Amino acid sequence: MAKNNSNKFPFPSMTVGMMGSAGGELSKDTLQRVRCLGSCIARRGHVLITGACPGLPHEAVKGAAEEKGVVVGISPALNLEEHVIKYHCPTRGYDAIIYTGSGLMGREIENIRSCDVVIFAGGRSGTLGEFAIAYDEGKVIGVLEETGGITEHIDDIVNMVNKDTGAIVCYDSDPEKLLDKLENIYKESILPYNLKLMKRHDPDGVIDS
Repeated sequence: MAKNNSNKFPFPSMTVGMMGSAGGELSKDTLQRVRCLGSCIARRGHVLITGACPGLPHEAVKGAAEEKGVVVGISPALNLEEHVIKYHCPTRGYDAIIYTGSGLMGREIENIRSCDVVIFAGGRSGTLGEFAIAYDEGKVIGVLEETGGITEHIDDIVNMVNKDTGAIVCYDSDPEKLLDKLENIYKESILPYNLKLMKRHDPDGVIDS
């Protein structure tokens, strides 16, 4: 899926968030499939967004970087010094790192809201918080199945919450097939609305008088 762009209504690429375990026990199979997911995101011309943390999100970053994709990290740190010294976060593979200064939990809102679609793999308490935000704000959500952690319980969590937020949750254990599903939803429900907005919008913005 190439950049959603035209001379008349220029619009950015689809942004795909990758949320998941930053540590703990991560199986070789899970690491490989998440890295494959990052490669798929890059090959399809999407922008990968992560919480700029190690673990599964960084595996996706490695995969995207190998395919020369665009990668943005939303850091919990105030600056580069905090990023590498206080939080011990990675820097390799990113095209840009956004320093929120909001801490690990605080930056989750910026992380989720920066994404058109959000994919979850594995996950512990932090990932659960990100899922709660994504679900409550009606995001399009993909769950990479068979990666352990909270993703094994997402269906139960959704049923337990019993709240219609407008969120759409789809599941697949295959990275390519999961992206297919997310792209189809994006094209059908998100992109048309965004293009309508573009018709009333100056793509260069308006200078305050």
